[in-house]
Order: sequence, then structure tokens, then C-alpha cells
Amino acid sequence: MSGFPPDHAGAKVRVSPNFTARRGTDRPDMIILHYTGMPTGEEAEAWLCNPASEVSSHYIVHEDGRIVQMVRESDRAWHAGKSFWHGNVDVNSWSIGIEIVNPGHDLGYRPFPNCQIQAVIALCRDIIDRYGILPERILAHSDVSPGRKVDPGEKFPWRQLARAGIGRFVEPARRRKGQALQPGDAGAEVEEIQSMLSLYGYGIEKSGIFDRATEIVVAAFQRHFRPRKVDGIADPSTVETLRRLLASSPFDSR
Repeated sequence: MSGFPPDHAGAKVRVSPNFTARRGTDRPDMIILHYTGMPTGEEAEAWLCNPASEVSSHYIVHEDGRIVQMVRESDRAWHAGKSFWHGNVDVNSWSIGIEIVNPGHDLGYRPFPNCQIQAVIALCRDIIDRYGILPERILAHSDVSPGRKVDPGEKFPWRQLARAGIGRFVEPARRRKGQALQPGDAGAEVEEIQSMLSLYGYGIEKSGIFDRATEIVVAAFQRHFRPRKVDGIADPSTVETLRRLLASSPFDSR
């Protein structure tokens, strides 16, 4: 493919060969947000367009707000990898992937510039308007691949996006003293938090045992919704924030 018209009017096109046809749908109903985790945006863009990388994304948003589209929205980009959300194990087929330039946790993780976030907001708003994507289907890579991925990370301004009508967010409950569920705990209270996380969409077994897998998913939830302390321990603030999120979120049968 030598080129294609951009789906988003503000984007320039640089074609990546790394895509296939969507499976089971021709209409995305999710947006997955990532950070690039590479030293520069130029290196990240080149890697996403390199056949040897076997990765891609529909869009990359540079720190100066430039948007580049690499895969048509009608095609399946290779951005989410092994992932899960609400029973769906082929997130790539059902989503649009947006890479946001940031060096990430291993290379000097830093706040996202406002001009970059404004470009992300404009892009997401356009996609939402065209496909009717629900707020609870706008997710972090770390939500759909907990433990394996941590991007876009705890510095990503989910609150700012929610104020612009993008994604689901509730004000995190204040941290306070009280009983906390942590690795080694077991019983009905552990099963309850596992059930709540599963209801929202996370891939978690409802075993009643606070195992390593549960700790990883709790940390993923915190990274998105209670980012001031990401430790995988279900303290009262984490549990109350999760309850608030579920109370604010209508659910369908998907």
C-alpha cells in the first residue's frame, strides 16, 4: 500500500505494513491508549512502520501535537498484543490503537505536554463521534494487558480526558486507615473485589484468594483510577474508588 486518505483530518499518513484484516467485526468499539516507551518519537514512529518489528498502531501522537496515521481504522493494527477485556481475547480486532510519545518508565517517564494531550483529545473525540465508542471502552494498555504492560502509566491525565468527554473516570477516594486486602488474604471480601474488577472488564479469576494475579490487576486498576499510590494492595481508597466507578458505569451484554 502506497498511501491512503487519513481517517482523522488532522493526521499525516505514514504507512505501516504491519496490519491484517479485523476479525469478527469491521467496526471498532474500543480505543486503547499507549505510550511509546522509546527515546524519541521519531524512533518510535520508525519502529511502528518497520516490518521487522511486527508491531504497529493506527496513530502516533508526538509531543508537539503532530498526529501521524500508520494503519487505516478499518484494518487491524498490532498494538495490544496478548490482551483481554470483557471476555474478548482479540482486542486488536475490536480497537483503535493510539501511541502517545513518551519515553516511559524505563527511560525517564515524564508528564505529557498539554499540546500533546489536546491532540489526543481531538483525535479521540473524532473517533468517538464516528463510531459511538462508550466511555468505559476507552482504556489503557495496562488495563487490557495487566502486569505485561504499564502504559500509558500513572502520569497520564485521565481526569483531563474525562472532562472532555473521553473515557470513564471518578474522583479517587481519599486514602485513609482501614482494613486492606493484600497477597495471602482469602475469603468473601477478596472474592468481592475480584468480582467487581471482573464486572468492569479486567481479566481476573474469582477465586477468593488474593494471589499474585489479583495483585497485578489491582495495581492496573490503581494506575488508571487511583494513581497516587500504585502498590497492588486493595486498601479502603482503592475499594471505594472501584465501587464509585461501577456505580457510574452502565454495562451492556458484551
